[in-house]
Amino acid sequence: MTSPRRAHIAMFSIAASGHVNPSIEVIRELVARGHRVTYAIPAAFADKIAETGAEPVVYHSTLPTDDDPDAWGTEVIDYFETFLGDAMQVLPQLVEAYEGKGEGDDGIGVPDLVIHDISSYPAIVLSRRWGVPDVSLSPNLVAWEGYEKEVSEPMVEGLMATERGRAYYARFQAWLESNGIDEHPDPFVGRPRRSVVLIPKALQPNADRVDEEVYSFVGACRADSAAQGDWQRPAEADKVLLVSLGSTFTKQPGFYRACIEAFGDLPGWHVVLQIGAHVQESELGTIPANFEVRSWVPQLAILRQADAFITHAGAGGSSEGLATATPMVAVPQAVDQFGNAAVLEGLGVARQLATEDATAEALREAVLAVAGDPEVARRLAEISAGMAGEGGTKRAADLIEAELPASHS
Repeated sequence: MTSPRRAHIAMFSIAASGHVNPSIEVIRELVARGHRVTYAIPAAFADKIAETGAEPVVYHSTLPTDDDPDAWGTEVIDYFETFLGDAMQVLPQLVEAYEGKGEGDDGIGVPDLVIHDISSYPAIVLSRRWGVPDVSLSPNLVAWEGYEKEVSEPMVEGLMATERGRAYYARFQAWLESNGIDEHPDPFVGRPRRSVVLIPKALQPNADRVDEEVYSFVGACRADSAAQGDWQRPAEADKVLLVSLGSTFTKQPGFYRACIEAFGDLPGWHVVLQIGAHVQESELGTIPANFEVRSWVPQLAILRQADAFITHAGAGGSSEGLATATPMVAVPQAVDQFGNAAVLEGLGVARQLATEDATAEALREAVLAVAGDPEVARRLAEISAGMAGEGGTKRAADLIEAELPASHS
């Protein structure tokens, strides 16, 4: 089989770690294969993109950032309106960047293939405008046969019963029509033409009902853990527990204090507590001798040596917990994390606790239960072995190249 000819592949995403990080190694691989990769992203992530060898195409976004998670609001409609409003003001910026401003300015040039995060509505519009194929890179669960009837239709029915919800759908429909797209907003966003799914199939609800002609599960596409940094298990530690709520929804000092109460000076246990950027160590009181408190940790390196993992159940953390066969306690904070937590519990590899129920007593009981359960260990070993064959970064790049127009095959 011959390698594809050099192509221009354009990637589009938003300024959020949970949307950029899952595909970063795929971008690096496409560049290494000789493709020109441009990557539309707000300035906060431009340096990270440049490190892969891709060309950052910087645009201004109105979306809340990882530094201000509370700005998203609390209701589903808050999220929907925020994404749509941003898409509407981003699209003309991207048209100008790629197509140029006028005579003598040809812009970056129309790509041969559009790849995009699930949150990038402008990317789908642009692929239609340019007449080029598009591929969704999904960092979390995807729709299955029956998803609309079971999940989205009841939610839409609730939204359409409100003036605000009706206005949202009317605005979205009008925006699509103004761009020559005669399609309902829900399938436009939720039913991609082709999707490379960057989570293990084990983490997908109703995986047996997912159309694998459209959706290809490749598992997490991780860098070598050495790129994150190393971590050494203390010699005196019989057991290691990692506690991390990810990179965004970390403003939880009460939860961290409950962890300290639960595991402080627990014989034989060493605890690595990641508190993120929104909490200071001084807010946590006296730190026990068996605790290591950090704002950021090399998570994969620790999980490879850990005996238990308290996680927010983001797609990345959940995937890494499964890959390293680490028993988990899931304390979901937002969006897809609740679904992931339910899947992990259903797989028999985790206990799930709501944040309000995550008392010191409940956390301690849950961690000791999963860490000492041979059936949890058996299930994790089985799932981890299955994930090893999903292909990861190289298969993701192969699948993307397969979508290039015939002139580049």
